[in-house]
Amino acid sequence: MATTDSRGVMDVAVFRLSKRDKRTSEVIRYDLPDGYVEVTAGPYGMASVWDYDIVLMMISHLTEAMNRHRDGRGLAPNREFRPYVSEILKFCRRSDGGRQYLEIEAALDRLKSTTLKVVRTEKGRGGRMMRKVTTEGLIENYEVVSYANNGHVTSVMIRAPEWLYKEVVEGKNPNVLTVHPDYFLIEPGIGRFVYRLARRAAGKTQARWAFRTVYERSGSAGTFKEFSRLLRNLIKADGLPEYALAQETGQ
Repeated sequence: MATTDSRGVMDVAVFRLSKRDKRTSEVIRYDLPDGYVEVTAGPYGMASVWDYDIVLMMISHLTEAMNRHRDGRGLAPNREFRPYVSEILKFCRRSDGGRQYLEIEAALDRLKSTTLKVVRTEKGRGGRMMRKVTTEGLIENYEVVSYANNGHVTSVMIRAPEWLYKEVVEGKNPNVLTVHPDYFLIEPGIGRFVYRLARRAAGKTQARWAFRTVYERSGSAGTFKEFSRLLRNLIKADGLPEYALAQETGQ
């Protein structure tokens, strides 16, 4: 199954990039030409870019099921995704030892309580400008089944949010892009964000961004100076799959 991501959320960070800073109950706002997007964290903390791996698996499952359905090889998928935890760990390129099973439930808590609020101004009937507000989570809900004596998780049910399900299933073609399998091996959060930004904008060619633009789209809670230092380290390492990174002097 190819790894895919939703094209609509690849050019802004709908999660935190730090493993240490939980950003509990914080809000990240991205201003757009026709409105804005707010990412709001709940009491468990904001979902991280590593928690989002589970959403990537769900998107990939929906995309694969829809491809089979269009080829006449199965029914269209519903919004409930039921993987085994071992399948999640294998897909995300993680080991199955230690606390990984417990961490799956904590990741689902953060994904469930992190919400996206999208506000757009668009022209309605009669030419009047209308303001449209939608709010949904990164997942709608989940269910975990585990052994009561040792807490070992056996299975998981994840229900896709309506916005994501519509993007993948209801259009003529899924609004998704493939992601390189080695994406899961990118260690720093800023590296994962820059890869997704490049995949969305550069495709198989090239794209350029000002450091300030990357900083603003990352939702970073740190200073611009510190972010720029981390970004230069990432460029120097030049270890992202598919893309070469370089710093250029510009305006």
